[in-house]
Amino acid sequence: MAKKQKTLLKLIHICAILSVFSCLSTINCLKKQEGVARKEDIPFIKCQVCEKLASEVYSLVQKKESQISPKKISEYQIIEIVENVCNLKKEEGDWILKIDIVEQGDKLKLVDQDVEGVCNSECKTIERACQEVMGYSDTDVAEYIYARKPQLDSLVNYLCKDLTKACSKKPPPVPKDRIPGEEFMPKPTKEAEMEKMMRSMEGLPGAPGMKMYSRDELMNMQNGGGEDDDADEDDDDEDSIFKSNVGKALREKAKKEVDWKEKVVKHVTDAGKKMKTVGKKIKTHAIKVKLNIQKWWRSKNSVSSKKKSTTKKAEL
Repeated sequence: MAKKQKTLLKLIHICAILSVFSCLSTINCLKKQEGVARKEDIPFIKCQVCEKLASEVYSLVQKKESQISPKKISEYQIIEIVENVCNLKKEEGDWILKIDIVEQGDKLKLVDQDVEGVCNSECKTIERACQEVMGYSDTDVAEYIYARKPQLDSLVNYLCKDLTKACSKKPPPVPKDRIPGEEFMPKPTKEAEMEKMMRSMEGLPGAPGMKMYSRDELMNMQNGGGEDDDADEDDDDEDSIFKSNVGKALREKAKKEVDWKEKVVKHVTDAGKKMKTVGKKIKTHAIKVKLNIQKWWRSKNSVSSKKKSTTKKAEL
């Protein structure tokens, strides 16, 4: 039993390494079924989503301003916030995970939660409603915030009444035969932290298609590998060799990434030096041209003045 636990711990350790660096692309992990947005619920929550959307954009802009102070936030930075705020795959969209849709009589109410929840159909519905509200108005919203620097209530009125009309009329009553949504389930802290870590590593060189494994999946992988007690010692040796090979591969990969980064830095530095040299040459050439024009202009004026003087003498 002790040997099995030891083997399982080694397997978990190896899989953790693979999940971060994706060294073995041949291993496929099972994916949980994601919820689907309930489009029929959007008219009942559209106005509330718009109000929360405006509040979140306002908060994110304020947060960004405090982070880069004393520099002023640029219009591009605001556009980036507005573009990502309705996307669950981006950090700016995390607020959607903290909202529960609760049925109250003939209305649906968005209730804020203290923690992030497991994303099922309700969070997908809120995301879809947010995207419908924002539509192609993201640049208009960013421009309004950048130029006007409005307070929250002004931003809510602009986005939800003037620009999108999301709150221009009362939502319709919820049908009595509506199927209730799922209950809000808090997301495990470790899972939330892992998701944020994986998301922060998206797009990094050497980390494409990263995968995560659940505890059940690891158990299935361990069970699928055989349960012959007589082979435990051989498995230990194989695990040791495999772990050594993985470590070697990671070190080689890290070395390649360092070399790649050094090449990029060198290329950028060389390009900067070349541009600086070109700039100096252009400036020098401009000065020479300016001096030549000045000489030509002075010589022209000198000839003209001599001609006038000769003409006057001849008249006398």
